[in-house]
Amino acid sequence: MSKWMVANKKADFDRIADKFAIRNITARLIANRLITKRENEKIECSDEAIDSYLNAGLESLHDPYGMADMETGAEVMLDKIRQGARIRVIGDYDVDGICSSYILVSGLKLFGADVDCVLPDRVKDGYGLSIKLVDNALDDGIDTIITCDNGIAAYEQIAHAKEKGMTVVVTDHHEVPYDMDESGVKTEILPPANAVIDPKRKDGTYPFKEICGAVVAYKFLQVLAKLLGSSYEDFFTEMLIFAGIATVCDVMELKDENRVIVKQSLKLIANTRNYGLRALIHVNSLDESAISCYHYGFVIGPCLNATGRLDLATRALSLFLSEDENEAAMIAGELKDLNDSRKDMTKLGVDAATEYVEASILGKGLPKVLVIYLPDVHESIAGIIAGKIKEKYYRPTFVLTKASDGGAKGSGRSIERYDMYAELSAVKDLFTKYGGHKMAAGLSLPVENIEVLRQKLNENCTLEGEDFEPILHIDMVMPLKYADMGLVREFSRLEPFGNGNTKPSFAQRNVSLLSGRILGKNKNCGKYRISDDSGIIYDMMYFGDMQKWHDQLVAKYGINVLDDLYSGNTDGSIKVSIAYYPDINSYQGRESLQIIMQDYLI
Repeated sequence: MSKWMVANKKADFDRIADKFAIRNITARLIANRLITKRENEKIECSDEAIDSYLNAGLESLHDPYGMADMETGAEVMLDKIRQGARIRVIGDYDVDGICSSYILVSGLKLFGADVDCVLPDRVKDGYGLSIKLVDNALDDGIDTIITCDNGIAAYEQIAHAKEKGMTVVVTDHHEVPYDMDESGVKTEILPPANAVIDPKRKDGTYPFKEICGAVVAYKFLQVLAKLLGSSYEDFFTEMLIFAGIATVCDVMELKDENRVIVKQSLKLIANTRNYGLRALIHVNSLDESAISCYHYGFVIGPCLNATGRLDLATRALSLFLSEDENEAAMIAGELKDLNDSRKDMTKLGVDAATEYVEASILGKGLPKVLVIYLPDVHESIAGIIAGKIKEKYYRPTFVLTKASDGGAKGSGRSIERYDMYAELSAVKDLFTKYGGHKMAAGLSLPVENIEVLRQKLNENCTLEGEDFEPILHIDMVMPLKYADMGLVREFSRLEPFGNGNTKPSFAQRNVSLLSGRILGKNKNCGKYRISDDSGIIYDMMYFGDMQKWHDQLVAKYGINVLDDLYSGNTDGSIKVSIAYYPDINSYQGRESLQIIMQDYLI
């Protein structure tokens, strides 16, 4: 179970509630999301900050010129467009790479460029720009390469392109590679491109570093449009949809301008003019007027990702570029089928990884850092498997597979207190290629280095004890009786919810379980009737680990507790403390309040 941490942020909640016409509870939730340090409370939770959180629009987006080389890169591209040079966009095979490539290709074509796009084959090319892709571009008569969602770590590849006389512009958002001297001073290693645009460059003044590659591409085109002397308002409105999808699917924090971009994206998507996106919405039976971050991250995104995993990401790009409704519908169906296949493969991979970890536990115990080599697993799903194993064991996790070149490659997913990119950088001599950020990374290395990597990462890991306890951040202890439908509707003002702007989370002690039913095709969720000290009865849903939930109930209340609970033969003595959020259940036109249990203490 998780370690519960209840927020203790301070502010004048009654005054905030009165000024912004919200309830005191909602005022507390806003303070919890804005305040990061006690000493900054008055600044971070000022009226201006609250108003921005609730009402900020596109006018609050940051000036693109704050990114180093932004204007230089746009000027280089404008010159190439005017010269009629052949330009190639090289993106990545994930959702951010697909969306940023689509944004760049569409914008450059609109601005008059002779442009095409290549997305790397995950298996044959690997991540990002490669020597092979540079040579292919040369063979195709390409003069200029512009990268998106990659390039910042492609020093050798870009040097090769420059030696061949090519022009290269990098647009990326990943961490900038660096060398560190003995005193700990870092020196950035920038690729030798004509322009290197990345908000994480230390010599830029861009105020918010955590934007995705699609947003960098979007802002690059804004600067280019300004140089051209036109606003292209309709184009940039439509492209906000794709910038928002990429922001959610690349798990960027929904803070600052990211939150504004995603909020606008969700408003605009119902009226998208893109045939492919509309087809993808319909093939997944989604209501375009009620799309949420959940649908971006767990429905639309996985369908796009599946092409880069099991086919070619250019299929997803062709979906967005399609100008024929029938073709778009066909491609969307193919993407959904691929994603269904990916789900089956992922389950088998997770089972194999779990067996590996359990064997390790029986041997020398659970390692601090998990490095799992699964040579027979398709390399495209390594990151998904790593994420699921990380969630199960709450350890930094790397899943490696056999690569087509005979080496190994894979992905890592991290936990809150482990900087994955920094730890990989400390042993970078083991890799043929690596990159990423604090919470996720990709890497390639010789098979013989896997055991060395496992040893070094564990030797270097300084995490102890509580560092390996997942933390559930709870907004406040709140009796269930305060959770009415009016309050839940008011929570919509805090949306969109996701990484960095989580759904409200509350805690309540001594909740009585009165009856229950097990639901779902795989018996993987439960619905319960519960009550608190007030005697009011509520519906509650739980979508977590049902086996673990049942085991803990039996351990506390005895072997007959499940029979009693699911037959309704209880007297209110089965009590648990719950972490929950209130929700509105809509069924056949009727709405009712329901409690969603996130975690429990028995």
